[in-house]
Amino acid sequence: MTAVRMEVSALEAAHLTDLVLQFTDLLAESIDRTDDPAIARLVPDGYRDAPDDAAEFRRLTQDDLLDRRRDDAAVVLTTLQRDGRPLRPEDLDRADAEVEVIVELDAGAVTAWLRTLTAVRLVMATRLGITTEEEQDDDPRFGVYNWLGFRLEGLLQAIDD
Repeated sequence: MTAVRMEVSALEAAHLTDLVLQFTDLLAESIDRTDDPAIARLVPDGYRDAPDDAAEFRRLTQDDLLDRRRDDAAVVLTTLQRDGRPLRPEDLDRADAEVEVIVELDAGAVTAWLRTLTAVRLVMATRLGITTEEEQDDDPRFGVYNWLGFRLEGLLQAIDD
């Protein structure tokens, strides 16, 4: 796969940076919160009908899966930096927020982005109680959840192009 180029506004890049930083904070806290349903969603059961086997599978795989998610998130954050610094919404003025940012991703970064955007959406779906596509609410977090889906779709389209 050749490099993939995406255009996002600086404000979008800043908000995405903020979401991924929140995600990395959640992962950092996961060591002490193995009962968190969002973390459980990131580490699926290997056996649905055998609770003891599922617990053993999770014990053997959880650390590696969460480490990979941390590594993927770090790649996303690196690709969203400007001048070696993370873009943050509070650092942007009105004119700067609309500037287009070109994000260039190699094959490894594309994979990291796909996994990270999907993982952040899984966490949000768990926190919001989303189980079907039809579930929407007036809660603004649903808009963020949908926006992440839009960005994920845009990345898949960029891969196809």
